Amino acid sequence: MALKQIISIKLDQRLSPQQIQLMKLLQVPTVELEQRIKQEIEENPALEEGLEISEDDYVQNDEIRENIDEKEFNVDDYLSDDSEYKTRINNSSKDNEDKAIPLSGDNSFQEHLINQIQLLNFNDQEYIIGDIIVGNLDESGYLNRSIDALVDDLAFSLNIIVTEQDVIDVLKIIQGLDPAGIGARDLKECLLLQINRKQDGNITRFTAKKILEEYFTEFTKKHYQKILDKLEISKQDLKEAIEEIVKLNPKPGGSTKESRGVYQQIIPDFEIVVNEGQLQLTINGRNAPDLKVSKQYKNMLRTYSEGAKSSKSEKEALTFVKQKLDSAKWFIDAIKQRQNTLFLTMNAIMNYQKDYFLSGDETQLRPMILKDIATIIDMDISTVSRVANSKYVQTSSGILSLKYFFSESLSTNSGEEVSTREVKKILSEAIDNEVKRKPLTDEKLAKLLKEKGYNIARRTVAKYREQLKIPVARLRKEL
Repeated sequence: MALKQIISIKLDQRLSPQQIQLMKLLQVPTVELEQRIKQEIEENPALEEGLEISEDDYVQNDEIRENIDEKEFNVDDYLSDDSEYKTRINNSSKDNEDKAIPLSGDNSFQEHLINQIQLLNFNDQEYIIGDIIVGNLDESGYLNRSIDALVDDLAFSLNIIVTEQDVIDVLKIIQGLDPAGIGARDLKECLLLQINRKQDGNITRFTAKKILEEYFTEFTKKHYQKILDKLEISKQDLKEAIEEIVKLNPKPGGSTKESRGVYQQIIPDFEIVVNEGQLQLTINGRNAPDLKVSKQYKNMLRTYSEGAKSSKSEKEALTFVKQKLDSAKWFIDAIKQRQNTLFLTMNAIMNYQKDYFLSGDETQLRPMILKDIATIIDMDISTVSRVANSKYVQTSSGILSLKYFFSESLSTNSGEEVSTREVKKILSEAIDNEVKRKPLTDEKLAKLLKEKGYNIARRTVAKYREQLKIPVARLRKEL
């Protein structure tokens, strides 16, 4: 087939750079917005923080500077090298906020293990093996790599030839260090390492050890009757043994402060308060920073534009200054538009869910999807989605994600439209109040909901239960 050139005319809709910038700013939360503004100020010298100053203010400031220039001063005072002054200078007042962040001096559990290994009577080869083992422990303290893989690592990377038994011998010693359960290769071994240290002749702890050694699968699946029949013990004895097992730590590596997850503080983007039966919405002041275009760059543009612009360098300088000024204006406009869009969207959500915000009752939440809010504020669904992304609101019920208020609708037997969140609330309460020895199955939960007027299939109940992160009835069973 021969190649041909064809001329065609078509309409193609594309976003401008300013629209793309606004879309990106809409979806970032308050904390990331501050970082984004700092980055923009660093990259664009024509953008500054602070309120816009009028021409009258500049005239007044120029008069002040002229008065200062007229005063006599000694140049030597500014050029002298006063070492004592430099070492003790403090340009901050006592009212300034100290934003220094203290650094934690805690050791990780790997460093804690290495410190213990150094106190052992290891030869050079055993110490290297121990160091390799500790380095391969995951954040929970487990050794997920196989023994033969560690042997290969030692041979290929360090040219140390050892047997699998040599590695196992060192691993057993490490498993005897603190914290208990460290260096285990699976959950069963981790729990056994911990329960073995507690053996002091107590029959309950011995029973717990027996369950973990011989009936671990039955224990994890909560087949308690099989364990009772095989061990020939009473329900009370089994209950006490299980309580002893539950006290063990399944993630010993996470017991140290350094290895715990990093928790980010949530800063609400909005706040809704109830004042005399009326809802009041305020937006976080950090979403509306004071930004202005540099006066110096404006004057620079005026100077270049009034000049002859005969040389290439002057034209390039004029283009550069104009680009920076345009970029600063676009960014300031995008921040203002972001603030207006956030306020419009949250105000629509507040009015739509007015009953909930006044009462705080979760069952008062109305079914609401992105399209409902988009129709009210006359914007695209994608815009509402970006606003709802990673945004939080401070309410009388606590700090909640904007996505919390969006839910699908469900029809009751009476034809009333209710939120699926209301159904999940009823499910959660029913499971909390169930008899733990005979937990409610999904089929019984579906029947319970039908009695309350919610005609829901069993598979839908299972889906809602999984969304609530509630296990199946068998795994909720207790003695």
